[in-house]
Amino acid sequence: MRINFKSLTTQVILGIFLGILTGFAFPEIGSQLKVIADIFIKLVKMVIAPIIFLTIVIGIAGMGDLKKVGKIGGKALLYFEIVSTVALAIGIIVSNFFKPGKGIDAEAGQGDISQYTKAAEETSHGFMDFLLSIIPDSFIGAFASGELLPVLLLAILFGISLAHLGSKGKPIIDFFEKVTEVFFGIVNIIMKVSPFAAFGAMAYTIGEFALESLVYLGKLMGSVYLTMALFIVFVLGGIAKFYGFSIFKFIKYIKEEILLVIGTSSSEAALPKMMEKLEKYGCSKPVVGLVLPTGYSFNLDGTSIYLSMAALFIAQAYGVDLTILQQLTLLGVLMLTSKGAAGVTGSGFVTLAATLAVFPSIPVEGMALILGVDRFMSEARAITNLIGNGVATVVISKTEGEFNPVQEAGTEKGKKITA
Repeated sequence: MRINFKSLTTQVILGIFLGILTGFAFPEIGSQLKVIADIFIKLVKMVIAPIIFLTIVIGIAGMGDLKKVGKIGGKALLYFEIVSTVALAIGIIVSNFFKPGKGIDAEAGQGDISQYTKAAEETSHGFMDFLLSIIPDSFIGAFASGELLPVLLLAILFGISLAHLGSKGKPIIDFFEKVTEVFFGIVNIIMKVSPFAAFGAMAYTIGEFALESLVYLGKLMGSVYLTMALFIVFVLGGIAKFYGFSIFKFIKYIKEEILLVIGTSSSEAALPKMMEKLEKYGCSKPVVGLVLPTGYSFNLDGTSIYLSMAALFIAQAYGVDLTILQQLTLLGVLMLTSKGAAGVTGSGFVTLAATLAVFPSIPVEGMALILGVDRFMSEARAITNLIGNGVATVVISKTEGEFNPVQEAGTEKGKKITA
């Protein structure tokens, strides 16, 4: 079988493989290469805000029916809350069954967690503060902050206002569509750097956290990976089957985006290309533009599983026996704090610190125990987040009659796309 080295998929796989070899053979050099992945992620984040803004504005203004826009948004938020809560609950159930933290020496954890606890203290997770954080200080501030929700709010308001203009707004919509093409052209240029980003990220991971030193946390990592795999196959797979498509075929369809996430540990890195892929899969542009970006703040299934399992792991390591009521309380706290986690590497750790800060039964200093393996688990949660939001977009598209089976059965690079 001939290997196509011009394929982005092949290049990313090669980058990951070479990164692992470099980190293993030259750990000191490998630990310095994270900057390559950081540059790539910053390049992607640079275009995410304008792409989301333009896509949502075009979608809402083009749809015309504002009642339908509200219906789609409400249905998406309800779906997100139900599925992410199921993810949290599964994490707690599996942790109680396997007890990955039991028997671990809590004093063995090494690592400085001050940067995360400080960030958690600076980040308010109160409901009112969360609402206020969605509203930007200014139009430009929404784009400058780097947060998705302020941009989402601004885009919705802009799109509604533009829809009210009717035919007068058509020239603006046409202009925005041309600008959107330009930004996706920029994304295609940036994606050429992704194999190097995957190389740098994997070299850093292996070089910085030698696998031998992480053996004592293998049970936690195994439990997290197993839980996320079960969630994808049975929960997301069950949802997909109910709505008439195969989770395995869908995963195969977005394999390039998954490989990109594996290399960079960031689901945000794949967001622009994921939007394109979902439109080609059959989802309408308005639904993709509204549901997918919103999911990156409200539907982080992988992060939800990680947070619940990490919290219980620390409790078990310190011999803290949580009652059923306390675990249900923890679930309630996580339902709120998990909504503040973004799709960027490290944010899950910050959110965990914020959760433990408001749940004093579990020692926050126990986060040092999992600092070394957080990087390895971040790939799993980022992949789960990506697949979960992709499934959510397809489901909402199908329930709203915004799924086009003609596009779905179309072709891409000579291959048939099927559900």
